[in-house]
Amino acid sequence: MARWSAKPLRKVPTVEKEAPGDPEWFPLQHYFGLTAFGANVYIAPAAGDELLGRHDETASGQEELYLVIAGAAQFELDGDDVRAEAPFIIAVTDPAVTREARALEAGTTVVALGGKPREQFESSWQGHHFEGVPRA
Repeated sequence: MARWSAKPLRKVPTVEKEAPGDPEWFPLQHYFGLTAFGANVYIAPAAGDELLGRHDETASGQEELYLVIAGAAQFELDGDDVRAEAPFIIAVTDPAVTREARALEAGTTVVALGGKPREQFESSWQGHHFEGVPRA
C-alpha cells in the first residue's frame, strides 16, 4: 500500500445511487484505506435532495463532524433546524443525536468525518498553539 495518495475528488469512484435524488457519495475512507476515522463527501445534484438520511450513531458510538464546503444545507439535529451556508461546521459529539440534512441549493457539498471518541485526542501539535482558544 502507498504511504500517501492524492487525487481530484472527481477521480474518486462513487457509491452507486439507490434512489433518484440520492447525493453523489464519494467514500473517501474506503477508497483511500483510512482506518483512524470515517470520511465521505456528499454532493446534492438538486435543491431539496437528501444529503444525509435520518440517523443516529448509537450503534457505532461515533462522533461526527460535517463541513459544508459549497452551497447551503438544512440540517435537523434532534428536532432543531440549522441552516448551514458554506463554509459551515456542525460537530455532533453525542452519538445519540438524530440527524439529517437536505440541500438548499444544487451542488451543495458536505464532507462528513466520524470516529469513536477517546478519553482525550492525542494531538501532535504543541499545546501552546491552543492557549486562549475557547471550546464550544
